[in-house]
Amino acid sequence: MRIDILTLFPELIAGAFQASIIRRAQDAGRVQLRLHNPRDYTTDRHRSVDAPPYGGGPGMVMRPEPWFRAVERLRLRGLPGRVVLLTPQGERLDQPRVRRLAAEDRLILLCGRYEGVDERVREHLADDEISIGDYVLSGGEPAAVVLVDAVVRLQPGVLGSDQSALDESFSQPLLEYPHYTRPPEYRGWRVPPILLSGDHGAIERWRREQQLERTRRRRPDLLAQSAQRSTQGA
Repeated sequence: MRIDILTLFPELIAGAFQASIIRRAQDAGRVQLRLHNPRDYTTDRHRSVDAPPYGGGPGMVMRPEPWFRAVERLRLRGLPGRVVLLTPQGERLDQPRVRRLAAEDRLILLCGRYEGVDERVREHLADDEISIGDYVLSGGEPAAVVLVDAVVRLQPGVLGSDQSALDESFSQPLLEYPHYTRPPEYRGWRVPPILLSGDHGAIERWRREQQLERTRRRRPDLLAQSAQRSTQGA
């Protein structure tokens, strides 16, 4: 998979890709990550990427030309790619959407800044508009890091075990069960005896019960969504 990221501040992103799973995925050839600055696709001597909004208002708006030029030139170098605009106005990022994006051969992520991007970028360039939550960031860079991390870990062979991705929270309609490791007792807090029993069937039942209880307490909306999908499937 290849992911190209257009950002005015590549230094905000570069460091996040030099460690842990994302770095290992690159070293193993599972994913290619490339950063591009829209200023490199301007034509004036000031390398202008923004301008005041028509009709007045605060702040500056990012002009359309650098985005279109950048994407068009990138597409000449390989697969067309799916263009994703990271914006608080987009659809909420969730695990089903992450899985769909992870199945793409190439993604091109656009990190907006200032008051946003010219509407023509939304209407005629972006295939998707994605938000990572109902809050406003200074730019799309943190959202790009979140999206890349979520997508990269679903690439085949990136995690130590492909089952890990299937067991995680939101990969199912339930939150993940609690995990414990050594020591069996710490400061008087003991590991649940069932996990030390060696009875794998009982352990699986316990984990399922914990998933249901944890989801019921923390995210009852997920149980409602699961029930709705089951009803529709029937």
